[in-house]
Amino acid sequence: MSTKTERVDLVGEEIVGNVARAALFAALTGVFAYVSFQLPVTSVPFTLQVLGVFLAGLFLGPVWGVASMAIYVVAGAVGAPVFAYGSAGLGSLFGQWGGYLWSYPVAAGVLGLAVHGTGEPTDPSSVGLARLVGGMVAATLVVYAFGTVGYAVVGDVGLATAVLAAAVPFVPAEAIKMAAAVAIVRSDAVVAR
Repeated sequence: MSTKTERVDLVGEEIVGNVARAALFAALTGVFAYVSFQLPVTSVPFTLQVLGVFLAGLFLGPVWGVASMAIYVVAGAVGAPVFAYGSAGLGSLFGQWGGYLWSYPVAAGVLGLAVHGTGEPTDPSSVGLARLVGGMVAATLVVYAFGTVGYAVVGDVGLATAVLAAAVPFVPAEAIKMAAAVAIVRSDAVVAR
């Protein structure tokens, strides 16, 4: 009787690492959602979730950035309290702020494509500042487009009213989040993969 055994890898180490990183950025975005407060000029809450979207796209690239934000949205949809104010469930996805949530995977993918192209993700600190900022601006436009349309449809308001309530008040904050993302990417504290 032979006692020889063979090792079988069911999933490669690279995939396991990518899934772990995607889950980490999804969790980070969930933590950022707890930084939620109401601005006096709109019913849409201010959160740091978009910073999580930026970091996922920047560090994970288009494929795994999308996967990360999809994990985040699905986790919240099935009941993990990872949306603004610790909310969760399908009601959040179809509520007045749901358009923002739907946008996150798309925005992370757009940013990942802008920064990394279609190849393997590179070290984002080696990417030029204009490309980083341009990618984040494009991602922000995706977030605002989804968020504004969702706000208009669910709130039964006109698109101009929705833009004034769901996008315009957040422009200064998005610029700060972009600066924070660039600082994180350029930081010596960020360990290369």
